[in-house]
Amino acid sequence: MKRRALLLGVFLMPTAARARTTKQAAKKPAAVAPPVTGPLPLKEAKSQLVAFNASAFPYRGNLPGTNKPFLDAKDGKRRGHTTLKGDVCWEDTTYSDRRSLLFLPSGYNPQLPSLIVLYLHGQGATLERDVQARQAVPRQISESGQNIALVAPQLALDAADSSAGNFWKPGHFAAYIDEAAERLMRLYGDRRAGPHFNAAPVVIVSYSGGYLSPAYALERGGDAHRSKGVILMDSLYGDEDKFAAWAAARRRLGFLLSAYTESTHDENATLQGLLGKRRIPYTTSLPASLTPGTMAFVSCGSWELHGDFVTRAWTADPLKAALTMIPGYPRTVRAKKGT
Repeated sequence: MKRRALLLGVFLMPTAARARTTKQAAKKPAAVAPPVTGPLPLKEAKSQLVAFNASAFPYRGNLPGTNKPFLDAKDGKRRGHTTLKGDVCWEDTTYSDRRSLLFLPSGYNPQLPSLIVLYLHGQGATLERDVQARQAVPRQISESGQNIALVAPQLALDAADSSAGNFWKPGHFAAYIDEAAERLMRLYGDRRAGPHFNAAPVVIVSYSGGYLSPAYALERGGDAHRSKGVILMDSLYGDEDKFAAWAAARRRLGFLLSAYTESTHDENATLQGLLGKRRIPYTTSLPASLTPGTMAFVSCGSWELHGDFVTRAWTADPLKAALTMIPGYPRTVRAKKGT
């Protein structure tokens, strides 16, 4: 019996060994996170003032709808433009700055959906003193938490003039946004982000006398499919028909938010009437979000708010608040429940 037991043990030993080996092989290796590929989120914000080829100025064409040249005044070799108030602004000091302000907030992620905000300043403004410092546009974009790239062209430099310059030209808006996408890619620092910027929808933000540029950009600027929304910051001083036509064309695809004081009350009432004639629904209160199809008008009270309207309107930092209301563009991926 002992001999038979020993022989049985000899025959069973390899089987047991194979069983242990099989169990070990069945164990799955620990999951290894795949390497991160593609452009990474920015570790810190980036900003740049850069001269554009497709700048708003210099502009050597005619006033829109007329045969009158924009530069209608001369003083020796100097050329200038006579404003609506009768003042002459000279080209070399007012209409020759080709620069635009570019800004990408810390955490900007080219692998997530993003927006390009085209910011058009009002009269008497410079990019450094007003857009960056006084109106704090880059800061408000950073604090919005949204995946937003900023581009802001210098319009008439520190002058009481709303002229749109090259934005009066058919197709110029498209050319400007194309160049902006290229320069934002360079600012980001990785060519792989190029297609991302080229495909980003555009939200146009206009303050005060900056209204002429978006009016003509929306009417004849091209790239209408990229115009996701318009935010007017006490900026509707005319051309209501152009904004109404854009709203009609993009009624299910774009949004409009016009916040205003007594300064532009009548023009906002006119635009509301034009939307009503086209049977485009709108609200006269602040919406919960700026979803496609939202057309909203928000009265903010006295004209005394106008000067600081970009930082104090229906709330503090209203531009930040408005941008936060646009769904679908968070700068970080929100974790799913249960993960």
